[in-house]
Amino acid sequence: MVGRSSVSRLDSGTESADYGEESPATARRATQAARAPWSGGGGRWMLWPMRVILWAAILVIGYRGVMAIVLNETPANKTSPASAVSSGPAFPVTLGEAFALEFGQVYLNFSPATSAQRAGQLAEFIPVNVRALEPQFGWNGGGSQHLQSEQVAGIDVRSAQTAVVTLLAMVNGRMTELGVPLFASGGGIVVSGEPALLAAPPAAVPAVTRQATSTDQAAQSALSSQLPAFFAAYASGNQATLNRYLAPGVSLGGLGGAVRFGSIASIAVPRGGATRDITVTVNWMLPAQVRASVSEVSATYDMSVIDQQSGRWYVKKIRASTQPMGTP
Repeated sequence: MVGRSSVSRLDSGTESADYGEESPATARRATQAARAPWSGGGGRWMLWPMRVILWAAILVIGYRGVMAIVLNETPANKTSPASAVSSGPAFPVTLGEAFALEFGQVYLNFSPATSAQRAGQLAEFIPVNVRALEPQFGWNGGGSQHLQSEQVAGIDVRSAQTAVVTLLAMVNGRMTELGVPLFASGGGIVVSGEPALLAAPPAAVPAVTRQATSTDQAAQSALSSQLPAFFAAYASGNQATLNRYLAPGVSLGGLGGAVRFGSIASIAVPRGGATRDITVTVNWMLPAQVRASVSEVSATYDMSVIDQQSGRWYVKKIRASTQPMGTP
């Protein structure tokens, strides 16, 4: 029958069964529905997890930075394997100083009468190939020299195997310095070359550190009469007697009879409160030489004293003074 048609259901999007196939528009809609899953508003749903991760990373980094500042942490040194291998052991400073000191005892003493003995002793310190060529290690065999004393003044490490130890020595009554070159390897050590005589350290001019202050005449007079008894006890080392002159809680040992108190040469007492820092120069007598001719030595002390009984002073501290000679 011509003119018969089917009516599409708009709400369902399907057509009557009278048509053998779907319309192209309907087919496209179905294909798009099948291929396009829900994207959650254009992919915006992924922003929130990313924001959470980003903020967590920022908080962790910030926390570690703050803790590093608070704990004063420093980054660990990253050493490459190559540098770690090439660094190797450091120069043996303690061994080098002791070795140079022993060498100086032999090297700085010489006399024709003991030249053979000296050569034998030097062989313990110098290279094997030098022993036959220079058994005296630079000395021509003439004259004599005597070492009174020596000390290590310092060490200049040049590398992991080389260094120069400087000895401060008193030779034939004169002070000098000796630079001893050393070579160390595999636990061994040797004086690698002839030592160098160096100039002794020059005398420095001390600065006057005490500021000009007025003297407390009353306190100085009281201390001048009280301190001799303290220094007599200090010289003897008698603890029971010494404790009478010490402030409460102070413990102080004496000199154990090494000297005897002679007199107070000078005393400086600045004005102040109950506690004063004073400087005292004492003349000590050597007990073994107390005869017709008395032997004395002077010593200067910085002391802290406290007035606890209206003019009765007690000692809190005594130590070597840094005040240069000639200062008031």
